[in-house]
Amino acid sequence: MIRDAFDAVRVRKNFPALNQKIYGKPLVYLDNAATTQKPKSVIDALEQYYSSENANIHRGIYYLSQQATNAYEGVRARVRQFLNARSSEEIIFVRGATEGINLVAQSYGRTYVKEGDEIVVSVMEHHSNIVPWQMLCDEAGARLRVIPINDEGEILTGEYENLLNERTKLVSIAHVSNVIGTLNPVKEMVEKAHGRGIPVLVDGAQAVPHLKVDVQDLDCDFLVFSGHKMFGPTGVGVLYGKSELLEKMPPYQGGGDMISSVTFEKTVYNKIPYKFEAGTPHIAGVIGLGRAIDYLNEIGMEEIAAYEEELLRVATEALGRVPGLRLIGTARKKSAIVSFVLKEVHPHDIGTILDRQGVAIRAGHHCAMPLMQRFGVPATARASFAFYNTKEDVDALCRALGKVREVFK
Repeated sequence: MIRDAFDAVRVRKNFPALNQKIYGKPLVYLDNAATTQKPKSVIDALEQYYSSENANIHRGIYYLSQQATNAYEGVRARVRQFLNARSSEEIIFVRGATEGINLVAQSYGRTYVKEGDEIVVSVMEHHSNIVPWQMLCDEAGARLRVIPINDEGEILTGEYENLLNERTKLVSIAHVSNVIGTLNPVKEMVEKAHGRGIPVLVDGAQAVPHLKVDVQDLDCDFLVFSGHKMFGPTGVGVLYGKSELLEKMPPYQGGGDMISSVTFEKTVYNKIPYKFEAGTPHIAGVIGLGRAIDYLNEIGMEEIAAYEEELLRVATEALGRVPGLRLIGTARKKSAIVSFVLKEVHPHDIGTILDRQGVAIRAGHHCAMPLMQRFGVPATARASFAFYNTKEDVDALCRALGKVREVFK
């Protein structure tokens, strides 16, 4: 049974978007791996900024600018605490996890990856953790190496260790798969890589909103996540990097705020993290992200993880009773994501019929085409859960799948 200590029904009331009907039916939102809904406190923070605090940051000497700067930098400190980074200077604001990965690829990668070198990723990566490394490899003459997985969707750790060698210049790995929910043993993977002096980037987009992530405990060199997947605004995210690495990396973009001085003869770059934050940032988004972190802290990441783990168990058992349904990815350690196929029904048809029942899921390749190829399917239907979902949402999903079976019987 779902634990009584966590009141998801009460939590749902904080999310205005969940209190609506789709085609006359209550919305059941199960696409949280793509983006999460926003609590009222985050929405209010955005409105407050634009209504009474709107000003550019860092350069203004007037009151509104100072207020906006203090709010923006205050969030940097809260992110540091949320991730348990050593210093706020290790926290860089970006547009999302994708930009964070590209920043590392273009700055760290261009500096240290040369012809004949290798970069290691896994077969379950999101395209945003594949394509930037392919682009870098094409430019540098390097090689992309891929960690295989078993039929359950788990990293083959022995194969991973065999890939690491003197040519490996970086490992970039998802903490949690956005398609099959596999929770990878990233701490152990970091340790193995560091044993050979290889830095590791962790894609935390699917982990940070659902688990307690401690970058010092993981000892990863870089970590990225997106605000919109953790109940914050779109267009904002974070790159964490160890200061000793960030100090050595050249700027990713040029422009305002990433400089200390400019002449036509020479530009002196700003200190970290500002060296990597060129131009006017998404100030309101950062402030909204801070409010989302406050909201998660109020609930408690341990409580969230425990509740979602039980919700995953309930959903897995319920879907296992649906005739003709096959789960894709059955790792022993998972986050609350379930991908599945239904016999002789294309996932797009499943998604369309479920939508008419008020159930929002994702159908397609989920920006992970190599993983689809690994499992021999063109696409999957994916239901991904958050702490505002309930057992009743699982029941609604299963009833809607019954409608699919009626149409295609």
